[in-house]
Amino acid sequence: MKRYFSNEAFAVMHIRNFRLFMAYRFLMTAAILMQAVIVGWQLYDITKDPLSLGMIGLTEVIPQVGIALFAGHFVDIWDRKRIIFRTSFLLLLGSGILLASSTHPENMHFLSGTTPIFVTIFLVGLVRGILMPAHNALLGQLVPRELLTGASTWGSTIWQIAAVTGPALGGLVYGFFGVVPAYSLVFLFFLISVLMVFFIKSPGKVVHAPNRDERIFASIGEGIRYVFKNQVLLGAFSLDMFAVLFGGAVAMLPVFASDILKVGPEGLGILRACPAIGAIFMSVILTFYPPVKNSGKQMLYSVAGFGVCMIVFAVSRSFYLSAACLLLSGSFDFVSVVVRSSILQLFTSNEMKGRVSSVNSIFVGSSNELGAFESGTTASLMGLVPSVIFGGVMTLIVVGVATGTASKLRRLSLKDWSV
Repeated sequence: MKRYFSNEAFAVMHIRNFRLFMAYRFLMTAAILMQAVIVGWQLYDITKDPLSLGMIGLTEVIPQVGIALFAGHFVDIWDRKRIIFRTSFLLLLGSGILLASSTHPENMHFLSGTTPIFVTIFLVGLVRGILMPAHNALLGQLVPRELLTGASTWGSTIWQIAAVTGPALGGLVYGFFGVVPAYSLVFLFFLISVLMVFFIKSPGKVVHAPNRDERIFASIGEGIRYVFKNQVLLGAFSLDMFAVLFGGAVAMLPVFASDILKVGPEGLGILRACPAIGAIFMSVILTFYPPVKNSGKQMLYSVAGFGVCMIVFAVSRSFYLSAACLLLSGSFDFVSVVVRSSILQLFTSNEMKGRVSSVNSIFVGSSNELGAFESGTTASLMGLVPSVIFGGVMTLIVVGVATGTASKLRRLSLKDWSV
């Protein structure tokens, strides 16, 4: 069984469209996270207020949640590749705004101070609300069902490699060369990613997709009911949502790097990359030993480990210990991500993937941004360190509740669903 899934993971890379899609995902993800590091440091340098970092999350989550369900409906009835290609241009626009406002601020009076940052973050949220369901839905068309577990593992691995590359490059280029070269590199990554998706051969619309004239709210409601009637989907989405909502300390890393660890933007880039480094190590393990047996239990244990890492990170005053905690948190989180993404692909038909993925983007995707807002708010009210400890403890409580209430998720083994 282990050999079968190991071969499956490598077999999927023989598909040309999948390779192009992975190249696009790498460049797009690296650019978004590179931009996030630059924006976070620049904003905190301007405001010196942790709450302003939380406002980044709120600014991003409002358009993302607002458009996600509608995006899921249209992803299921339109050409998914074209949606991704056209929507990605908005990210180019946002990075262009940041680059222009940093290069010639004297000519950008209408976008002065922190305004270009929040305008761009709003655009990123809008795009993510469309791209998250579109990405998941297109993947289901590019890869045959028997290779979906391998495709999910590779997709998560590529994301994590980009999550190392993006923050590290962003912090290093900003620290050594300044903000303009940093934003120029972001713009270049976005541009190349758009070219990558252009060369993907479109698989077309889903044959059994809902009729174009179907009422949009009825279609959206069908996707929501699909998730809430399936305990495994609902349990996996809910577990990740609440764990990320309470357990993430990434939004506060500029404060830790600046005021507690005192390592500057270069150190911030390294800290932002550490979770992804840990995830890459775990991805190598999962390529040969994927979580297809006792998958639900592995997911629960991993989220609990993530919460413990956040608690230790909060009390650390050593850069190396803090980096190690973030590295381990990334390893634990990667197991959860692979199990959840495999559940989404295996438990959802191609005709429903856009709508179900849009629900997932609200559950999981928006929790990152809401978690950033929660972290900024609790840091302002409770203090930085107590707020991160509180988040880690809440993550452990969420795992305990999920263990007791989602019995089907707890007993899940993906090997029973991959054929």
